[in-house]
Amino acid sequence: MTALDPRTGAVDYRFTAATREDIAAEAQRLRAMQPAWEALEPEGRARILLAFAEAVDARAEAITAALAIDTGRSTIAAIEVQGFLGNIRRWAKRGPELFAALDKGPRPSAFPGIEIATHHSAYPLFGAIAPWNFPVILSHIDAIPALIAGCAALVKPSEVTPRFVEPMRAALAAVPDLPLAYVLGGPETGEALVGAVDYVCFTGSTATGRKVAESAARHLIPANLELGGKDPMIVTASADPVWAAQVALRASVVATGQACQSIERVYVARTIAEPFLAALVTAAQAVRPAYPPGEGGELGPFIFPPQAAKVQAQIDDALAKGARLLAGGRVETLGGGQYLRPTVLADVTPEMAVMREETFGPVIPVTMFDDIAEGVRLANGSDYGLGAAVLAGSLEEAAAIAPLLDAGAISLQDGALTSIVGDATNHSRKGSGLGPSRMGDSGMLRFLRQQALIRQTGTPLPLAAYAEKPAP
Repeated sequence: MTALDPRTGAVDYRFTAATREDIAAEAQRLRAMQPAWEALEPEGRARILLAFAEAVDARAEAITAALAIDTGRSTIAAIEVQGFLGNIRRWAKRGPELFAALDKGPRPSAFPGIEIATHHSAYPLFGAIAPWNFPVILSHIDAIPALIAGCAALVKPSEVTPRFVEPMRAALAAVPDLPLAYVLGGPETGEALVGAVDYVCFTGSTATGRKVAESAARHLIPANLELGGKDPMIVTASADPVWAAQVALRASVVATGQACQSIERVYVARTIAEPFLAALVTAAQAVRPAYPPGEGGELGPFIFPPQAAKVQAQIDDALAKGARLLAGGRVETLGGGQYLRPTVLADVTPEMAVMREETFGPVIPVTMFDDIAEGVRLANGSDYGLGAAVLAGSLEEAAAIAPLLDAGAISLQDGALTSIVGDATNHSRKGSGLGPSRMGDSGMLRFLRQQALIRQTGTPLPLAAYAEKPAP
């Protein structure tokens, strides 16, 4: 298989896709390691994970360099690798604390003479199918808590962004007791992985997530799905319009909008819409593509070129249906890469694709509302329910609106905070996901199976207790 450099458009990386036999052999190897791994107890697993963090840190420069080519962005690549290290260290600390707090019993049952104790054990082999937008973070966001829980972990990074795997494998080789492995390949590799593991986590589009869920159901294994988003932002009449415009811009276009938690719809109170739009357009027009490489700029290229065509089609559809283009609007080819300056659209309507479908690009469609009830109704009018945001004149006002929004995580007085806050449990709604939260303590606890130990402390009932009574 091949991968291209999104900055140049050149196909310059080749790798061999894992076969079903390769995946089966890797799964068997990891399963053989898992009992000893789980027997280490959480403190022992934490020590090895911290050793892995040190091995990654020692190779951070090489991993970051590979990731920068994979994604076409250098600063965010460095932030991503450091975020990955922080995630390992957080779970190495929190995992043992969670195990210590588990309710193991024994405790009285509702039935006289019975006590209940609980034994916890990990799913033997965890599997992850990761996307291309944040390859390092999202290849491990579920795998690290699964490992601290006691699982072995088999990860399939995206075939679009495979370069970081080679230096990551070098780090992994320095920690031979860690039951973590990577397999590369396309959809067939992902399908084979689902059939080889005991629990699968998928991050990606809703359409592909449905296929993963169907495959997991056929294999009778749990599937955790973190899927698409169409996150709304409500800007109330009391918000400072210039401040709100700056927040909306960053939350919408950072990482070229290629993040599931990006703000993709903005609903602003009509009374401040004019100054809000003026400030948003001014700020959007000041943003530069990061081209030529090494000369600054805020927005990198589209990582996956077909995504650029999809985003352009949404913009064109909106304009054809009456939307006004206030900034940006046209994908540019610069040095072989595909770039889009922040695109601001006004007069958008709910039937436009840019308001219904996930965009995954730096596009900000803006709609006005007359009262909060209307703003909430518009924000909730989506097939997605990943996240949302509220900007208001005060934190208290924003907090009062938040529970009305049908989404798993609400950023108050900011946007897209789930990109940096990993310890807030939330549940994706509607077409944005399925299963327990990957954030917060649930991120680890979901990988533990509970076994009930039902203890008879009295005398077991004899068969005679169930005998039929003679007729009178």
